[in-house]
Order: sequence, then C-alpha cells, then structure tokens
Amino acid sequence: MILPIVAYGSPVLRNVCKDIPQDYPGLAALIENMWETMYYSNGVGLAAPQVNRDIRLFVVDSTQIFSNLEEDEKDKYPDAPGIKEVFINAHIVELQGEPWSYNEGCLSIPKIREDVLRHEALTLQYLDEQFQPKTSRFNGISARVILHEYDHIEGKLFIDYLKPLKRKLLKGKLDDISRGKIHVDYKMVFPR
Repeated sequence: MILPIVAYGSPVLRNVCKDIPQDYPGLAALIENMWETMYYSNGVGLAAPQVNRDIRLFVVDSTQIFSNLEEDEKDKYPDAPGIKEVFINAHIVELQGEPWSYNEGCLSIPKIREDVLRHEALTLQYLDEQFQPKTSRFNGISARVILHEYDHIEGKLFIDYLKPLKRKLLKGKLDDISRGKIHVDYKMVFPR
C-alpha cells in the first residue's frame, strides 16, 4: 500500500524517534509499504517519520542511483553497485573521512535540491529486517543516503545544513510546501 509522504512543517519530522521492539505491531507490513511508497515516489531512501511514524526505521536502495549513472561516473563512488537494506533502531558508531558535497533532495521537501556536506563514511549499529544485530561500515553514495535518512530519525532535515542566507532565500518555497501549495506525482499530507 502506498502511504502518503509527510510534508515539511509537520511536527513528526522534527521528533527524535524511538527504538522499537521486535513485536512492534504491523512492522513487516509497514516495511513493505515503505518500500512501495519509496519506489512509487522515485525516492532512494525513506524514513518512518516521512510516513508519520516516530520510530527508528528507514529503508535505503542506493542501487537505483548507480543504475542511472553514466558509465564514466560509476567509478567516482567506491560503493558501487550500492545497497538495498532495511535499518531498524540505527545508531551511528562513528563518522569517518572528509566531508564532501553532493546535491540532495527530499520527498518531504519536494522541488528543492541543495548541495550538502556529509562525511565520506560511517559505521552504524542497527538491526536488519529479521532483527539480527549488525555493525557495518558504509561509504560513498550509500553512506550519504543512510546519513540523510538517519537525520530523519533524529529530527533533522537536509535544509538544516544550509547557510542562514540560503535558508532565508528558500523560506517562500518552504512555506508553500507546508501550506500544500505544491504539485507532486505522489500522495502527500500537509500540516494543518
């Protein structure tokens, strides 16, 4: 089932999310719906707050980015061909490498893309879909997508990394999004 994406300005996007137990009600269905919603919306990651759940859950499929790169671009990123994974109760162990810039967007903040600096790599502790504990290191594009989604479960948005002047220049567009004055090809819910 395709779920509506929560728009910028909704309080749930600013919540620090809670860890969940293995018997969290409807978890398997929620994960399946999040994958379906993400693909329908042409996203490469989706966090639970974006579908109005304040829990530490997100899904990432960076393989889509690699499948759309030109052949000569694929060698730029060390994590080819990308990952497709579910992250439950994720917590960063360590950020590694130098920050690098990449143009990011967000399904909750449609039609706005900006360059954001993020670390090259990270080590993450999390549970997989079967609630098996993992500690893994990610780098390149996959690390960037994970960090973007991780920010969502920490109540942060990619626009928080922008300089104050840039945020001020985007204020009108952000206000329009929060008021529902935007057209997108996927379902959205707006703050009241």
